[in-house]
Amino acid sequence: MGREPEPQELAKLMHAYLGFLPEEVADSPGYRVLPGVVDLLPRLIEAGVLVGITSGAVEAATHIKLARAGLNQYFSFGGFGSDSKDRGELTRKAIGRASIVLGSPLDPARVCVVGDTPMDIDAAHAAGAIGIGVATGKYKLDELKQAGADHVLSNLTEPFPGFVAPGPA
Repeated sequence: MGREPEPQELAKLMHAYLGFLPEEVADSPGYRVLPGVVDLLPRLIEAGVLVGITSGAVEAATHIKLARAGLNQYFSFGGFGSDSKDRGELTRKAIGRASIVLGSPLDPARVCVVGDTPMDIDAAHAAGAIGIGVATGKYKLDELKQAGADHVLSNLTEPFPGFVAPGPA
């Protein structure tokens, strides 16, 4: 357009995007659920871990994407691209929302942020949290270590440091 959109234009665009997204996600051949996720999430919940999500997508889009795999039920709070463009800030927002769910302040130093990019590790540290890198995307274990990850995993079937042992193979 050669200019920034007006708020009304942006609202219409977002509405149209969210209207098309469920069908696009449902038909996407590239959609995948990482190995271990379907087993890990219920084990975390059973262990009493409060599970949230941070995503660069707007909140509604995040829930549309999670719905295809039936994963919405595991995430009781989150931080989203609709909260901030800054990943550290949206991670801090998620931790703040977790505190609301718990009914008391949550110490960020006890929060684990799991991600597969150096940006995820940076966001964890910007929020004062523990960054767990998982080499399930384009970044390898050594790249996540170099990015400063506090812990690294090859995949989500490995045990989380200090948390839940892996389930049956």
